[in-house]
Amino acid sequence: MKYIPHQYQEYATQRILDTPYIALLLEMGLGKTVSTLTAIDLLLHDYFDSGKVLVIAPLRVADDTWAREVEKWDHLRHLRISKVLGSADQRRRALRANADIYVINRELVEWLVGELGTSWDFDTVVIDELSSFKNHQSKRFRALRRVRPFIKRVIGLTGTPAPNGLIDLWPQIYLLDQGERLGKTITAYRDRYFVPGERSGHVVYNWKQKKESEDRIYEAIEDLAVSMKSSDWLDLPERFDRSIPIKLNDNARALYKQLERDLLLPYQDADVVASTAAVLSNKLLQMASGAVYDEEKGVKLIHDAKLDALE
Repeated sequence: MKYIPHQYQEYATQRILDTPYIALLLEMGLGKTVSTLTAIDLLLHDYFDSGKVLVIAPLRVADDTWAREVEKWDHLRHLRISKVLGSADQRRRALRANADIYVINRELVEWLVGELGTSWDFDTVVIDELSSFKNHQSKRFRALRRVRPFIKRVIGLTGTPAPNGLIDLWPQIYLLDQGERLGKTITAYRDRYFVPGERSGHVVYNWKQKKESEDRIYEAIEDLAVSMKSSDWLDLPERFDRSIPIKLNDNARALYKQLERDLLLPYQDADVVASTAAVLSNKLLQMASGAVYDEEKGVKLIHDAKLDALE
């Protein structure tokens, strides 16, 4: 397929080219992957500013998305992808393969750092879903932090950089700039922008932002972060909600009432059990939708009323 980039995709690609370490905070649908691959292709073959590229991603994305995007677009099909997945022997063979981009899942970062050690030779690293490195105590963060001085370019991709608040930002930004903007340590970051919340003695359970910390943090990272919302760029039609009442048949209604009353639906292979009020609520919602999970994670079909209503 011929790639005709939108304005925001051209901008994202250019920012990657211009900025050695950058966070693309783009919501779903804005083309983070193709924008990044386009920049990588230019860095490898036009600018000659990257030699060996590593992509760190969730397992499914590592196994499918990046290779599929390369195959999808005409201007990227010459790029060679090596998937560093599978058994240790398979991963080692993938590392020895002659490729442009090596893709690994984030759970294997610690293994990769240990495997390569001081022979680390990836000068460009893409972290697909940067927010998965938000825990400064995680093994993956600590491993990547050890080799960060050997990396010339880092590209972080995510649509949700701070799912639990700005306290999550420090590890992610550190992997980009090694502490230049938000401090060299998590302690310095907390002291500068937060105050302890709930605590027990010296143990702090959560942190609260100081006044104006949000603006100060955004100002500190604005030169290395590109933030875009789908609503600002995508011309989507207005959503239209239509409520359609669905009437359950007698058998489905009887099963629903039985689970609600007995907290149990007996089946020959695996029962449906609601052990708590919260589980019961979820199970009843599942049944109202048409099917419910049993104790063996199998699916018990209850009705097709909603599907019938769509016809």
